[in-house]
Amino acid sequence: MLGVSPRDQIRNEEFLRRTRVTDIAQRVAKLKWQWAGHIARRTDGRWGLKVLEWRPRTGKRSVGRPPTRWTDYIRRVARSRFKQAGQDHVLWNSLQKTYVEQWTSIG
Repeated sequence: MLGVSPRDQIRNEEFLRRTRVTDIAQRVAKLKWQWAGHIARRTDGRWGLKVLEWRPRTGKRSVGRPPTRWTDYIRRVARSRFKQAGQDHVLWNSLQKTYVEQWTSIG
């Protein structure tokens, strides 16, 4: 498609730049952040926000660190002001870049 062979040893970043294709990990992270903002802005009492804040407390806890949830990554960027930040579109969009960078570096 680009007229290069594996012997050319071109990095993935260069392929993405030449083809003008966005990195799928960044796209997924951006969509997850937008969805979290949508859920945080909801005020109709549906289950979306309740599920994000739910903490299961049944049975014995397993040994070791608990698994990291999606909201843990969101709260790492938005801090405890998750719901308040979601109400402010400008603030939420400014935090998006930080979230995308952190999420893509982890994954």
